[in-house]
Amino acid sequence: MSAQPGAPADPAKPHHQSFWLWVMCLTGVDYFSTLGYQPSIAYDNAGLLAPLATIVLVAVTLFGALPVYWYVCGRSHTGQGSIGMLAKLVSGWGGKTLVLVLLGFAATDFVITKTLSGADAAVHLIKNPHWPLDVPDDATKTKQAIYVTSFLLILLGASFMRGFREVIGLAVVIVTVYMALSAVVIGAGVVYLFEHPAAFEQLVARIQAGEWYIKEAERPLAGTGILTIIAISLLIFPKLALGLSGFETGVAVMPLVKGKPDDDPKEPKGRIASTRKLLLCAALIMSVYLISSSVVVACLVPPHHLSKVDASGADRPDVTDKDLKAKDRALAYLAHGDNPDGKLLPFFGDVFGTAYDLSTVIILWFAGASAMAGLLNLVPQYLPRYGMAPEWARAIRPLVLLFTVVNLIVTLIFKANVDAQSAAYATGVLVLITSACVASVIDIWQRREGSWARRVCWPFLLITLVFVYTTVANVIEKPDGIKIAGFFILAILVTSFWSRWARSRELRFAGFKIPDPGSRLMWDTIRDFELSVLVPHRPGRRSLANKESQIRREHRIPRDLVIVFVQVELADASDFVNEPVLHVEQEEGRYVIKITGAASIAHTLAALALEMAKVGRPPEVHFGWTDDSPVSGTLGFLLFGEGNVPWMVRDLIRRAEPDEAKRPLIIIAGTA
Repeated sequence: MSAQPGAPADPAKPHHQSFWLWVMCLTGVDYFSTLGYQPSIAYDNAGLLAPLATIVLVAVTLFGALPVYWYVCGRSHTGQGSIGMLAKLVSGWGGKTLVLVLLGFAATDFVITKTLSGADAAVHLIKNPHWPLDVPDDATKTKQAIYVTSFLLILLGASFMRGFREVIGLAVVIVTVYMALSAVVIGAGVVYLFEHPAAFEQLVARIQAGEWYIKEAERPLAGTGILTIIAISLLIFPKLALGLSGFETGVAVMPLVKGKPDDDPKEPKGRIASTRKLLLCAALIMSVYLISSSVVVACLVPPHHLSKVDASGADRPDVTDKDLKAKDRALAYLAHGDNPDGKLLPFFGDVFGTAYDLSTVIILWFAGASAMAGLLNLVPQYLPRYGMAPEWARAIRPLVLLFTVVNLIVTLIFKANVDAQSAAYATGVLVLITSACVASVIDIWQRREGSWARRVCWPFLLITLVFVYTTVANVIEKPDGIKIAGFFILAILVTSFWSRWARSRELRFAGFKIPDPGSRLMWDTIRDFELSVLVPHRPGRRSLANKESQIRREHRIPRDLVIVFVQVELADASDFVNEPVLHVEQEEGRYVIKITGAASIAHTLAALALEMAKVGRPPEVHFGWTDDSPVSGTLGFLLFGEGNVPWMVRDLIRRAEPDEAKRPLIIIAGTA
């Protein structure tokens, strides 16, 4: 039997669930939309070695990220992902701080998803031949990109302010159209290469000759031999990490995946199996698109339309962004038929290219919508529950307004530049994947028994080391990513701990759990006393008889009043909302309320007294004087749930109960 006085009664409404293939399209608007800029960014970072580096990326995807998230979705079927797993595996202030840091990286991921997607959508619009405004120079292009990106972000925020909902049917249409058009463009390129192998042979010859179009200063190794080329591809692939962006989203959409009718809510095997199909299918599709698009772009798009670097690795200072016709839109460049060898298909040109541009803009905008939905789902799950955000953080509209302002600021800082934001995006993605690897290794370690060698999951440990290397390499190569992530982390930490301090005197009580009928019967008996006298007691210091004798003498409590002793056992003092377990026993003929799982002694005692005040006369709570100084008492209260308990209990009760007649009395007397 369980009872929760004061706890909310309405359970959360379940999500509408759909077939996994349709839900995959929600992941796809984030994952697949990266094709709008990934081929260009891959070329910008790896030059003509982009196909080889992409093959390494795909191998890491299929044999690294996929197995890890295959495990994560089995351990986090509610969609909380790697952050949710780590939140369960760690506790205390260290654990809370770790979660806040990961939330900072997640915020980086989601925010940059919106701003980068909007920036690339702006590029597709501005470079379209039907764009009505003249773009004479880079300065004008930058201004127009900022204006267009800001408009798309404001439109995104306005949609959510009006109650935007993720519509799976709409995502299916958007993803299907975009992937079909991309398949036409990439497929036409692949067919052309089979029919004209000279283009591929020229690519191979350039690679063998060392004409990679990579800046000389960014070549990690010297030489042009096959082993050097392979080694450089292995070292370069972290720069292409944007192609790993869909896994955390794939787990986040788990609550929307339809399982089997007989699924156990605690372990829905049908939903888990369907989500694993979703992850596998998305990874395989994206792997094919990534490899084929990188080969097609490297073979068919002239290097001088993609990069400001020449074959020897020297900069071309006379080249402007306007001259780079394929930059940030390599597939759209082919769709418009702009390649020097002619149109890949007869109907390629302005009409088909414009249709492809519009499809790209729509999926990029919807990727921003998916990221906004992810943020709106993530923030209320952790920050308010930890007491590290005000209650309005649970409301949609204030959060949408806040995130929209942040999006506009980030757009201005990066000047709506896709390349400038790619490092921050990759950093957020890689840290989240690395956290999933670490969480999986720890979880498996805790679940296994035996020697440490048997408990370690060696394949996952190896995958973890790969992603640690990838993350570190990305941060060293492009430190701007960690800088913007550090800003988000600092902002979250400062505002979170300030909010926790400001909210420390909220009652934050979700109800008591009373697990057995005997405790329930004695609880009801105590609450029916004409006057209840509550005395906090720490077991082990003195016997109940000794404590009762002293408290009656010093507090002048008559013999006919029953004293109820209260023992509170702290669990994790960093938790914010109390939902402790309440047992009532009789020891030596005296009532003893034993409360376990509490986050704060003062909050638990105040909540107990207020619960008893709901029936009959408000109780009295009797304390002895404390020797704590005001400073140590306050710090003890904030950090460890203890401190100057009598004064805190009095303050909490005064704040929670405005009617003085209904307030429990706090009495302090004696010498200890």
